[in-house]
Amino acid sequence: MGGLLDRIDDLVLDDELRSILDRVPNKLNELGYDAWGMNPRTAVRSLVATRFLFRKYFRTQTHRIENIPEGRVLLIANHGGQIPMDGLVVGTAAIIEGKPPRIVRAMVERWVPTLPFVSTLFARCGQIVGNREDCRALLENDEAVLVFPEGVRGSGKTIWQRYELQRFGLGFMRLALETNTPIVPVGVVGSEESIPSVANLKPLARLFGAPYAPVPATLPLLGPFSMLPLPTKFILNFGEPMHFVGDHDASDAEVSDKVEQVKEALAAMIARGRAQRTGIFQR
Repeated sequence: MGGLLDRIDDLVLDDELRSILDRVPNKLNELGYDAWGMNPRTAVRSLVATRFLFRKYFRTQTHRIENIPEGRVLLIANHGGQIPMDGLVVGTAAIIEGKPPRIVRAMVERWVPTLPFVSTLFARCGQIVGNREDCRALLENDEAVLVFPEGVRGSGKTIWQRYELQRFGLGFMRLALETNTPIVPVGVVGSEESIPSVANLKPLARLFGAPYAPVPATLPLLGPFSMLPLPTKFILNFGEPMHFVGDHDASDAEVSDKVEQVKEALAAMIARGRAQRTGIFQR
């Protein structure tokens, strides 16, 4: 098996990807995996596809990615677009353009492990289900963790709600306080138009146990292809690291005040990205 994987690497890994693989920080066991099932070689192999999407399909521009510090950090981003293209783009930016390259550990929704094949690939590339214990352990291991505080309230937004930040959960702030972790707001522009949804069929979602059931704007014209993302222009703005102090077990009201500061900073990053973009499909 090892010989086969080496031959695959010879075919798919170019000089840029080999350089990234040599430089990504990792703490692995004798089988090449970390404590959460991440395998750096698999993560870098996946860049063959995600790098194309990042550079050619979405034509992503990044601003101030150097604001991602070394060591533990929480990346807090807005969410939208029905499927997690925003997470893919932020993670690809961090590993390709980060100095040093970082494998971002995205907190995925709890329904993701129910997806065959996808759940295993996500784990091998460093993504884990968003629970408090694993997130705390990752931060204590000095990882970069990506959180979408809007959760499914964000990913399932309709086109009428695009870039309107939904209610934030408080958990990320409690973890930041508990682990003394800086927070970097990441404004993502592009994802919320990539699969424009005109409605959310909640009864249908409940029937299938899904968090939402979007009605793409391109139905019935494109049929099943309506759930493929459009080649929208992505712009990422990374804000200055924010440091908070206080009791992580404080009342919700006290923690909410700090969360609102992050939400305001993120809204400013989104507004900046929208001003930088001259058109949804610009080159």
